Amino acid sequence: MYSIGPLTVAPGERAQGLIPVGTSTYGVELGIPLIVVNGTEDGPVLCVDAGVHGDEYDGQEAIRRVLAEVDPTGLRGTLVGIPCMNTPAFEAAARTSGLDHLNLNRIFPGDADGSYSLRLAATFVEQVVPAIDALVDLHTGGTFGEIVPLTIVQGGYEDLATGIGLAAGHRLIWKGGKWGGTVRHPTLAAGKPAITIEAGGGTYREQNVRLHIDSVHNIMRQLKMTDGDAELRDDYIAVSGTFARSAAGGFFLGHAAPGENCKDGDLIAHIVDHYGNTLEEVRAPQDGIVLWVRRIRTVRPGDEVVIFGEVQGEIKP
Repeated sequence: MYSIGPLTVAPGERAQGLIPVGTSTYGVELGIPLIVVNGTEDGPVLCVDAGVHGDEYDGQEAIRRVLAEVDPTGLRGTLVGIPCMNTPAFEAAARTSGLDHLNLNRIFPGDADGSYSLRLAATFVEQVVPAIDALVDLHTGGTFGEIVPLTIVQGGYEDLATGIGLAAGHRLIWKGGKWGGTVRHPTLAAGKPAITIEAGGGTYREQNVRLHIDSVHNIMRQLKMTDGDAELRDDYIAVSGTFARSAAGGFFLGHAAPGENCKDGDLIAHIVDHYGNTLEEVRAPQDGIVLWVRRIRTVRPGDEVVIFGEVQGEIKP
């Protein structure tokens, strides 16, 4: 038997339900939706989540499909799916919650006495993290931008997380930096491997749903939850990310796509006013790879407009 939140699932069975977090102003129970498939043989518990940002849709659909298709009689261990972690942000079709306007991906481990998003993060840490063995966090660039397919392996936890990070299948490995508060952090702090997979954005695309599905299946093979060997690349590229923020507000015009190589000083984008006058140029700060580019044309001072990836070297599996 496997238990998480309000669910207890027998071997070979599947179940769905909600870990309660709070109640909306119109009396509807809010919380973390779960789909659980419990295998018939012993193995690890893998949790796959999406919808930490409500405007990132591809991972949400990928989780629903993986959980619907997996056969519990051929599964070793347990697969836990959280198709939409942040339902108030999904309802608002936004990156942040419509209830308290917080960015859930910056506030873990949360606060059980705080506003809804803080309580949501605290509930995940209290009830989900102890019940799992590994975490895969699915993201896209959201409606504001598009990101090249990559995997984030948090710096300082390489020994713990690189294995499933490489199995995600993307050549670019972003060594997560000094920012904290993501869903990865409390999971890694508990001694459990956790990664974030990024792909696509700007809108919903079937090709990005498939990328996420393929990553989850390959990680399940890596963890020996399903038959077959995980497919690994011959080499991977480690990058670090540099966020470029606008100094001027205006209309954003990008000149490079995610995944493009760039040279120090290359013009990546510029910002114009309503008359077409250039207010600002965005240039590459070093040789590297364009990781993320803004897709929303409205830009305000201080908005993120490009993420540059500086190549740190190769990773051999």
